[in-house]
Amino acid sequence: MNAATINPHEAAHFGALAADWWDPHGSSAMLHKLNPVRLSYIRARIDAHWHGDTRARHPLAGRTALDVGCGAGLLAEPLARLGAQVTGVDAAPENIAAARDHAAGQGLAIAYHAGELAALPAATFDLVTSMEVVEHVTDPAAFIGELAARLAPGGLMILSTPNRTMLSKLLLVEAAERIGAVPRGTHDWDQFLRPEELTKLLADAGLEVTDRTGLSPSPAKGFKLGGSEVLNYLVAARWPA
Repeated sequence: MNAATINPHEAAHFGALAADWWDPHGSSAMLHKLNPVRLSYIRARIDAHWHGDTRARHPLAGRTALDVGCGAGLLAEPLARLGAQVTGVDAAPENIAAARDHAAGQGLAIAYHAGELAALPAATFDLVTSMEVVEHVTDPAAFIGELAARLAPGGLMILSTPNRTMLSKLLLVEAAERIGAVPRGTHDWDQFLRPEELTKLLADAGLEVTDRTGLSPSPAKGFKLGGSEVLNYLVAARWPA
């Protein structure tokens, strides 16, 4: 994220939620429900990409990971527990402060940085993740380009984002914010990306999509992978072979 992609209003909105980020019943409750499903997708893509042992406890041992738009560390911490040397970056300093405090309490060594992705020391990463972030930046093409610039040769990128459909407008924006499932002002439906749009942005950055799957509500589990992409979806990408 740099000055061309960070939306200061979005950063302020999410920074105001920092103190509540780790409360599974607070304003970030939806993220806590989403996180296990997203993690299961990430683990499956890690194993497929690097042909790892699906039973291994630390499939990212010896690898580096970058989580962009990391919030207070809901994804960065599990990536560290999977063995990665993790760097997290977020536009809101309040989120990074909360992330550092929580990681310290868990005994996890995660390098957190507030502000622009471009301000990080020059480095590339084996795994680059960015969950529910691209729809909040001012220039999605520039943002995807910056993510690609941080992806090491042979690396794996995983993104998730809402789909721009009438159903997502009804359920993720109007209904969810009205009933308080997510804080008001969290989503701008016009900024949502359809799968073909995100795929083109990745292709324009030189990457190829290797997998895509829907993420949808489940009465039994809260959320599930596979099936319809009408509300939300995840994408895995890499440099072409």
